Amino acid sequence: MKITVVGTGYVGLVSGTCFADVGIEVVCVDIDQKKIDNLKNGIIPIYEPGLEELVVRNFKNGRLQFSTNLGEAIQGSKVVFIAVGTPPGQDGSADLSYVLAVAKQVGETMNDYLVVATKSTVPVGTGEKVKAEIEKALKLRNSNLEFSVASNPEFLKEGAAVEDFLKPDRIIVGTEGDRAREIMHRLYKPFQLSSDRLIYMDIPSAEMTKYTANAMLATKISFMNDMANLCERVGADINMVRKGIGSDSRIGNKFIYPGVGYGGSCFPKDVKAIIRTAREYDYELRVLQAVEDVNDSQKQVLVEKVIKRFGNDLSGMTFALWGLSFKPNTDDMREAPSLVIIEELIKLGAKVKAYDPIAMDHAKEFYLGDTITYTLDAYEACDDADAILLVTEWSEFRIPNWKILAKLLKNKVVFDGRNIYEADYLKELGFEYYGIGLKN
Repeated sequence: MKITVVGTGYVGLVSGTCFADVGIEVVCVDIDQKKIDNLKNGIIPIYEPGLEELVVRNFKNGRLQFSTNLGEAIQGSKVVFIAVGTPPGQDGSADLSYVLAVAKQVGETMNDYLVVATKSTVPVGTGEKVKAEIEKALKLRNSNLEFSVASNPEFLKEGAAVEDFLKPDRIIVGTEGDRAREIMHRLYKPFQLSSDRLIYMDIPSAEMTKYTANAMLATKISFMNDMANLCERVGADINMVRKGIGSDSRIGNKFIYPGVGYGGSCFPKDVKAIIRTAREYDYELRVLQAVEDVNDSQKQVLVEKVIKRFGNDLSGMTFALWGLSFKPNTDDMREAPSLVIIEELIKLGAKVKAYDPIAMDHAKEFYLGDTITYTLDAYEACDDADAILLVTEWSEFRIPNWKILAKLLKNKVVFDGRNIYEADYLKELGFEYYGIGLKN
């Protein structure tokens, strides 16, 4: 079977590569010629564990191809996946211009039956818009070619996307007919040899499932951050509370870790988009609006702790910031809490020395020139710094050499934005420790 994946960003590249790895012929299409040339040379535009090896191997054996020509790519394909960006607009709504542009081009160039499946995260009703765009293009060609539209949202975690795709816990497919369903079933058969993970539904329900899943996970994060802030005020320990509620099977122990807020490409954008969708139907998603509000304020929490310790004027002070990406094992800087923290520290007159194992190149797109200093390692960032701010819980930050850090730092002060360190242990070493939701 041959398929085409349009878009070589996070979703498209991971999806296309993993399909190729199980023997499917895949053409990944993008309008960015430089990006396509780089991919042919094994240069990957994103960091995702295990992805580079799969891209290089499958390109070498010919199952994975890269092109800028969608018209050529879809010839002989059974399925075209639309995996282009849907960036948020000023009002929070998803920008569908790229999705619909692909649909239009598919209608202009297809020459046989196709399943056109949206993998991009799109609001309810997008399937109908895609269908209308293709029908319009076919009508201009005086063509009666048949096609089907499907919704096949992705549920990939950045940092574990390859594993998630190859071993999915569920595959959601919204279809409008048996022919499309049969093709999608054949396509996904290699990923469900041990059990049937395919869940079929109508297209609007599939579109809604993706937003609802992300909204629920974002809600858990903001809820726990709200509880963490209350714990500090009443003298409780959020880590103990987390263990207590996480043992409840109805709640579970995932997405209940307090921190400095969620970021990335999915949760912020999708929460905004579903709130906007609700307003279009004259309904206010009050809980989700609160989730977003809590998350926005949570990104300020670490700075508030710095102010409480050092005062409002941070002129002449330097802070070591460990971690820039919104989560470990990715270089994604979109909506990262570090961006807010750095901006606020600079406003207060502070200097920032930052280190991240992977994301520094992307971070430089946000902070140019001498705004902040990027260091070669975590220890260099701490040299003559007034405190450490742990923002992203990369593995290499988990057990640092505290004796070395004690000598490097001006003040032995640690602001732990992810609660990865043991407060009592650091206090025994003479450090001041400030976590999230703890009795500081």
